[in-house]
Amino acid sequence: MAERQTYTVLVPFPVGRGHWSTAGQELDLLDVEANALLSAGRLELKTSTQAQQAAAKKAE
Repeated sequence: MAERQTYTVLVPFPVGRGHWSTAGQELDLLDVEANALLSAGRLELKTSTQAQQAAAKKAE
């Protein structure tokens, strides 16, 4: 099964059914789903360091 990765939204885009993403939102996407959005500069891949910091922040 394909793995999903966590991406952070830089520039909002439509996510379907009239809904839009928001800047700073984290999305779990497949590589094929994120490819065009990464090329357009609308997403950035969340690094493992960022993921660890977010997990520590939630634990507090």
